[in-house]
Amino acid sequence: MTLHAASREALAAAELRLLELADATKDTGELTKLGEELFAVLRVLAEQPQLRRAFADASSDPAGREQLVRGLFDGKLQGSTLQVLVAVVTARWSSPRELLDGIESLGRTALLVRAERDGRLDAVEDELFRLGRIVAGNQELELLLADPAASAEGKAELIDSLVEGKVEPVTKTLVDQLVRLPRGLRVVDGLTELAELAAKRRERSVAHVTSAVELTAEQVDRLTATLTTIYSRPIALHVEVDPALQGGLQIKIGDEVIDGSVAGRLAAVRRNLAS
Repeated sequence: MTLHAASREALAAAELRLLELADATKDTGELTKLGEELFAVLRVLAEQPQLRRAFADASSDPAGREQLVRGLFDGKLQGSTLQVLVAVVTARWSSPRELLDGIESLGRTALLVRAERDGRLDAVEDELFRLGRIVAGNQELELLLADPAASAEGKAELIDSLVEGKVEPVTKTLVDQLVRLPRGLRVVDGLTELAELAAKRRERSVAHVTSAVELTAEQVDRLTATLTTIYSRPIALHVEVDPALQGGLQIKIGDEVIDGSVAGRLAAVRRNLAS
């Protein structure tokens, strides 16, 4: 998500309000409802361009935008959701599109805070990553989820059939929102983004590790410690197996790729011979 300066400030102010409200409640269920209701508002605004333009109109009076929000949603949303939305619409956004980006981000934050409060953030992060690998490895499933002619409800039901009873409730809600309203993202990319948001919430970077063979728990721990030392910050490992590497590891952290695989070294030799 890339935001212009005004939108970054607007999102920061709205997120501060959300976190203040989260700190004030002991009921983590309220955080789940906050995230779900923000996602519901997001879907309404995605379908109604005139309304989202009105919410993001920086030339109008902020008090008027607040009145519009209260008139539409008062009594339909819990108090904390309404307060977050008021913080959103009374701020200055660079565009209606970026206002939608902000609401989506806030919904995700509310749910990840819920998982963090419950001590389940690690599980959510791991489930999002693994689900991304499942979708990436099943071309038919990925095509079905990407089909613009398929209904959002049908896509949600399809993904629910895969995860129902197998993942954390927060994971299910995040994934449900993604497949209902991917907003231009491939589902695989969206799942990767969500996993990285969960990792960032834990103030860790994500290392995507591809190994020719399954790593033991001891090897994972040793690699985690090594990368943490190299990068001087906590590193979360997401490991997948690809026998095509023929041996070794390939590690990607952000834009940096550390290729120690046999296939990677052979490819480097071929490039050198060809040059």
